[in-house]
Amino acid sequence: MKTWKKAGLTALAGSLVASSAFAGAVTVSGGANLTYTGNSGGQDYNGTSAKEVGTDGSRWGVGKTITFSGSGELDNGWTVSISQSLNAGNTTGVGLTIDMGDMGSLNFEADTGARGVGKIADMLPTADEDVANGIDVDGTGTGGGLSGKASGGSKGFHYGKVVSDMVELGIGYAVKGAAGSTPGAVSGAGALDSTVSGFIKLDPMDGLEVGFGVSEIASATAGQTDDHDTMYATYVWGNFTVGVQQSNIDTYGSVADDESTRWGVLYAMNDEISISYQDHVNEDSTTSTDEEATGVSASYTSGGITFKAHRNTADNVSNTTGSESEHTEIGVTFAF
Repeated sequence: MKTWKKAGLTALAGSLVASSAFAGAVTVSGGANLTYTGNSGGQDYNGTSAKEVGTDGSRWGVGKTITFSGSGELDNGWTVSISQSLNAGNTTGVGLTIDMGDMGSLNFEADTGARGVGKIADMLPTADEDVANGIDVDGTGTGGGLSGKASGGSKGFHYGKVVSDMVELGIGYAVKGAAGSTPGAVSGAGALDSTVSGFIKLDPMDGLEVGFGVSEIASATAGQTDDHDTMYATYVWGNFTVGVQQSNIDTYGSVADDESTRWGVLYAMNDEISISYQDHVNEDSTTSTDEEATGVSASYTSGGITFKAHRNTADNVSNTTGSESEHTEIGVTFAF
């Protein structure tokens, strides 16, 4: 009996040593965000009365996110990591990444995330949120926001590789929808088409970054795709960062194509305080009415606390004359 115990302990010790090569690390991080938000313009207007109707509801809110991450190194030197976030109790941000070193990295996002060209869809500098944040003509979340932003889809694969100090490549494949996505099981007839996209970033000189991306994204018509493309340039000069971005959307079966132009500037007063301004114009090929929006934002960071604020205003939202929206948000974020 004693001999059996000794043999068992020896085998157990050997298995622990053998398993140590696969040992990984698990981390937990999180954050909390308390905000006061005010919406006005079309969001307080019910379409039948000239009076404000108060459709923006309660203005105080708190967000909370906890992220669980785990990673481990394989025998060939590759690193595999997985993360999952809980946002207000709901699962979000489920992703698996394989870092292959000089061969690049491959990521699969099972929940939501930018794929391919979506990673460069908004490259303008900002101290808080971008100019589109909170824009919604009726306050319901379905009334339409700003137009003309390129997309590469959400759920699916993304491959990225830094070729050199000057060049970075990205390729995305967002799989078509289906009524079931659990491992080892498929159900549902599927929906629309898959999306394929890619981009290239260049750093030709100190402070300057330029990029270009294209995508064929699933159209609202099954079996068809819409063409998206975007290009941008940002330049850092001292405490200033300036940027400009143009995006185009060619919609299948429709002449309602979009061409948007955005520019922005950020000034970092010091390591803690930043302010920024953004401007947006979208042209719709079916109307002479341009969608126009502006946004200002500011932030102050001290340790793990960030105070931030932004105000966005928009006219002719969705290129519809008279559709207005205003969004103001003040908040404090705690990181832990």
